[in-house]
Amino acid sequence: MTEISIAANARPATAHGVSFGEAFRVWLRVAAMSFGGPTGQIAVMHRIIVDEKKWIGETRFLHALSYCMLLPGPEAQQLATYIGWLMHRWPGGIVAGGLFVVPGVIAIMALSWVYALYGNVPLVAALFLVLKAAARPIRCTCARTD
Repeated sequence: MTEISIAANARPATAHGVSFGEAFRVWLRVAAMSFGGPTGQIAVMHRIIVDEKKWIGETRFLHALSYCMLLPGPEAQQLATYIGWLMHRWPGGIVAGGLFVVPGVIAIMALSWVYALYGNVPLVAALFLVLKAAARPIRCTCARTD
């Protein structure tokens, strides 16, 4: 191979100047602040990644969001994974997408731990009964018109 073809195949250094360590810390912050629904998660990502850090532009963010909304699955996590991949390729995508689910995993593990230890205590059982009612899907009890 010639030097020109080797240089053409070589991946250029990151032009954005954001180290992987800094990106990891920011994605950890995004994950900690974005527990909730996709609208809030996307808003937190936009505020931190576009407005505050200026890692990507508004147009690129909106195009990526539009594409992620067309894909099946959680668009907020897909958007985080894409932006992480855009900045640091597959390691960045894994970190950004993986950290995105950490708050939910921690919350479920903490609730499971509390239930396993104190599930028979009347106060805790009542609290979990309230959570069960809040998490249960609402069913229509309307009369059918078949």
